[in-house]
Amino acid sequence: MRKKKELTHADLVRLRRERENKQRMQRAATEAMRPEPPVVRKSKRRSARPGTARSASHRFQVALLPVAPDTDMRGIPISRPHLGRRLPSFLIVALLGAALYFAFNLPQLRVAQAQVTGNQMLSSEEINSALDIVGKPVFLLIPSKLETNLRLSFPELVAAKVAITLPNVVSIQIVERKPVIRWEQGSAYTWISEDGVAFQPRGEAPELISVVAVSAPPVEGNVSPDSLTPAPFISSEMVQAIKRLASHVPPGMTILYDPGFGFGWNDPRGWRVYFGTNANDVELKMRVYESLVTSLTQRGIRPALINVTYPTAPYYRMSN
Repeated sequence: MRKKKELTHADLVRLRRERENKQRMQRAATEAMRPEPPVVRKSKRRSARPGTARSASHRFQVALLPVAPDTDMRGIPISRPHLGRRLPSFLIVALLGAALYFAFNLPQLRVAQAQVTGNQMLSSEEINSALDIVGKPVFLLIPSKLETNLRLSFPELVAAKVAITLPNVVSIQIVERKPVIRWEQGSAYTWISEDGVAFQPRGEAPELISVVAVSAPPVEGNVSPDSLTPAPFISSEMVQAIKRLASHVPPGMTILYDPGFGFGWNDPRGWRVYFGTNANDVELKMRVYESLVTSLTQRGIRPALINVTYPTAPYYRMSN
């Protein structure tokens, strides 16, 4: 029988090294397949202890694996940046940024001047100045806001309609109040429309009915129908009374207003007459007035004031 060959000391050392080398390769392969632990950032760095190799500010662990000649590297995953997925988003952001830049800077998208139609008293320059839209990007303008600004800036406007058309056209159609009364009070005067709204005079209009007031009329009951319509300066009933009395005013005379007596005038025959502020019975008041004047003249009475505010109870006063 063949005896086993005894291993020498050199053989034992070689076998041990081969075994250790094999174990080391297995451990390295196992470490390489483990997922990388998350990196935890510390807010403060600890001072490195002297004499230690771990005092560096950053540590990197690199596994150097001995690769066998027959190892297939295709099985190791390699991360690559996904540029294909991010490219469309980048292009969209770039296009939007360019569109915003050109929208705010192109002169073709900025308003040169609003086109105004329907104006007779107001000028286009006044309306453009009040809106302050010249040179602004057209897409920032809100028609309803512009309409509100116009109605609040000009009480003589009944309505305002704003339309915006690209690239930079702003069209404004307005409806103005028509003045019927020239109301003079103190050293100033204003124009009053049919609905009793007062607004700034625009030049001279001799066809208006002139009224000279001792003081301002009462404001009780003068309520605007909406927030954009100014409160009336006088009531619509007072406007109708003035219009009906205007046809009976003697030539060369002006309608007068007194808060206590209403509307009247200086009669050329030497007295002042008042008819109140009610427009419903003006014709009746005029008949009563003429009858009273005829009666006073026949009796040789020359009054200083005649009041026909209440036609069923007219009265006269003599001079003091």
